[in-house]
Amino acid sequence: MASQPEPVMVIKQRRDAALNALVDGIPYATFLGIRFDRRGDELTAVLPFDQALIGNPLLPAIHGGVTAAFLETTALIELRWAELWSAMESGADVSAAPRSMPKTIDFTIDYLRSGLPRDAYARARVNRSGRRYASVHVEAWQDNRRRLFAQATGHFLMPSQDG
Repeated sequence: MASQPEPVMVIKQRRDAALNALVDGIPYATFLGIRFDRRGDELTAVLPFDQALIGNPLLPAIHGGVTAAFLETTALIELRWAELWSAMESGADVSAAPRSMPKTIDFTIDYLRSGLPRDAYARARVNRSGRRYASVHVEAWQDNRRRLFAQATGHFLMPSQDG
């Protein structure tokens, strides 16, 4: 007799718990208020606007360091999420604390325009991910997905398999 598939809500709760554990593993992301909307395996990072994020009150514009942290956090979470997703879909137990995060080798940011005083969104795409090295591209926008205010490319040293 075939076993019954898991209820959809149980699967969603497990996936959301794994994602929340990843985000909680980066305290600065919590400090900035970064959260992630998940649709299946696709993540969209959300940086809710807060007056404290403004770096130049004359424009006003989101601080460049906040933008950089938002993009780098999005890249790191996407990189680990891709790994976790594969493990979850193969039936592995990912409820244990997440492994250590990849280490940034370099991170190049293109500031395309000022980040306006409103919510920002970002998506990352893993270009290459091996046992030791990964490359990720990130794009950030506010009101219009086709009108980016920043983009970045990062290279990361992946944690060891037992880490």
